[in-house]
Amino acid sequence: MSADHLASAAESRLRDIRAITDAELHRLDDEELLTELLARTREILQADTAAVLLLDYSSGYLIATASTGLEEEVRQGVRIPVGRGFAGRIAAEQRPVILDRVDHTTVLNPILYAKGIKSLMGVPLIAGGRVLGVLHVGSLTRRQFTTKDTELLQLAADRAAAAVQSMTARTDRTAAVAMQRGLLPSALPAVEGAEIAARLIPGRGVIGGDWYDVFTLPSGELGLVIGDVAGSGLQAAVIMGRMRSALRAYALESADPAWVLQMLDRKMQHFEPEALATVLYAVIEPGLDRAHLSSAGHLPPAVAVPGQQTQLAEIPSDVMIGVLPSVRRRTTTIKLLAGTVLAFFTDGLVERRTKPLDDSLAQLCQSLRAEPADSVAAEVMQAMVGSEPAQDDIALLIFRSRLPD
Repeated sequence: MSADHLASAAESRLRDIRAITDAELHRLDDEELLTELLARTREILQADTAAVLLLDYSSGYLIATASTGLEEEVRQGVRIPVGRGFAGRIAAEQRPVILDRVDHTTVLNPILYAKGIKSLMGVPLIAGGRVLGVLHVGSLTRRQFTTKDTELLQLAADRAAAAVQSMTARTDRTAAVAMQRGLLPSALPAVEGAEIAARLIPGRGVIGGDWYDVFTLPSGELGLVIGDVAGSGLQAAVIMGRMRSALRAYALESADPAWVLQMLDRKMQHFEPEALATVLYAVIEPGLDRAHLSSAGHLPPAVAVPGQQTQLAEIPSDVMIGVLPSVRRRTTTIKLLAGTVLAFFTDGLVERRTKPLDDSLAQLCQSLRAEPADSVAAEVMQAMVGSEPAQDDIALLIFRSRLPD
């Protein structure tokens, strides 16, 4: 076969790679995409095996995710630490590696030499400057992989990395939305003499860790929580879920919001040392005439009292969850007249790049009236969001003590 014919065949297969990662991407899930890409890459390079290992950042391990001719890697759940072995070295150094000797001295995974592979070539999967994993091919006969082979494999890896990044982002967003919504109260509790309404709107970009919670305590008191975990995506949603569960557990031990947030902070700093979050926790007495509040760096609630001007509650803001060890937190008590409305919200409701925060808070206060909770929630969302898509997550929680009949 002539050199021109070989070059033409290679170009044809490269077009197939582009097609499978671009035009046909919409109808393939990530596993199907990687499997098809590996089959085509293996054929182009006339290799006997091809495999992709994706990096799990939380553990620092490369995990065998897809393979052809080396299915054992995936079936046995092969995990390679970054920096060790053939694949680990590629990920750590972020450059191609070629091996002409495959044994226990050069590779960490015994499947590779047990399979009889004599030569290996691998390249990193990189997208947006971030290593996502490793793509490698192997030959059952001794072979000298060339620079041209490496360039071809890197092109396939670049296509795979872009596709995996896009699909992972979509998968994470779907999972984060599902988790965020799944952790909300299945139904707002019915409280005699009170009305409660809530909204949670996912942002246009990556989902964050905004949440609200409402629950009754054995004492008959009512707990209301609004929080925002720093960061975005599935990891923020996971941390949010852990915080929600922990706060509920501590709330059963004490009616003091400051103590609950202090215990929550201690727990998060020990088990989730990188996590940061703002949280506002309020406990309303059974008579609905007093509310006890503590804020961990969260914006104060807006308070609407019948016949009075709406304003932000005057409560101190202690440091965020996860910032400093052994913080002494404070609880503030405010009186609630009949018909009072409390509006708890996350910063997505009021923060705009084109408007000072104080102006947005003033706009929120102007839109908040001492009226039924459902109508108040609708009016606030109309005034603050309107027809514009939310750029950031928005959580809004409205409490109203009803007027006597």
